[in-house]
Amino acid sequence: MMKILYIHGMGGGADSRIPRILAEALAPAAEIIIRTYDFDPEKGAAQIAAWVEEEHPGLVIGESLGAIQAMRVCGVPHLYVSPSLGAPARLGLLAGPALIPGVPRLLGRIWQPREGDRQVLDFRSCILRKYPAHFRKARENMPLYNPAADPAFAFFGTRDHYRRSGVVSLRAWRKYFGEGTFTLYDGTHFMEEEYIRTLLIPKIRTYL
Repeated sequence: MMKILYIHGMGGGADSRIPRILAEALAPAAEIIIRTYDFDPEKGAAQIAAWVEEEHPGLVIGESLGAIQAMRVCGVPHLYVSPSLGAPARLGLLAGPALIPGVPRLLGRIWQPREGDRQVLDFRSCILRKYPAHFRKARENMPLYNPAADPAFAFFGTRDHYRRSGVVSLRAWRKYFGEGTFTLYDGTHFMEEEYIRTLLIPKIRTYL
């Protein structure tokens, strides 16, 4: 049985929708491991590294902002759902405004996670300013910077509203990972169940 580590996006958590569908569809051939990690990127990276050491996954899946954490896991193939390569830079730009009293709380209201076992979002400047360096570390597992980078494949929604702002960018993905490493689906940032079953799960099965 293969273990698959699923790294959720910003504000996601152990009860996120996509890994729940994967767990039901892939049992008993695969076990989906998903845990809620810290929003502080360095604390989160340390937690994820400990889980990798403990579980020895054969595949890592990163969703949205969680894709950056997934890239820092080395030595296994990677799949990505709506990888948000532009998000670390945007979060870093918010570090200055977050020094103003009340702004971190306002940002927390704007991006408030759903109830449940979800990542607690902390928009203090001292945390946000870590995100650009977090992305630079993730680049070490990208083919543009490392010819020996782990195999990677991504899925992008044609109606992903984050593409308008550049938080999700096909152009950036092509730059870092090259052509032939992604596919498009006619959906949103939050991959719909029909595409989970017709695109993501068949791709995962190629690794099983």
